[in-house]
Amino acid sequence: MIRDQIEERLMARFSPNRLVVDDVSWQHAGHAGAPEGGESHFEVVISASAFGGQGRIAAHRAVHAELADLLAGPVHALQITLSAD
Repeated sequence: MIRDQIEERLMARFSPNRLVVDDVSWQHAGHAGAPEGGESHFEVVISASAFGGQGRIAAHRAVHAELADLLAGPVHALQITLSAD
């Protein structure tokens, strides 16, 4: 499952204190970029000390870089809420 891949990669890269990955594809059913079966739209809530000293944009870029191949393929949209511990 793509959700599991996202979770595993973010855990390995950022060692977060909190990580929630939700498949919210159902909210986009029928929209362009939303294939049947879901696993195309995700919400990520991540809290990690790895983001300390980084601005919001830099932290978002780090998450995007870690998931770049998924974002280029099956993942159409990723909403990120992050914080530094």
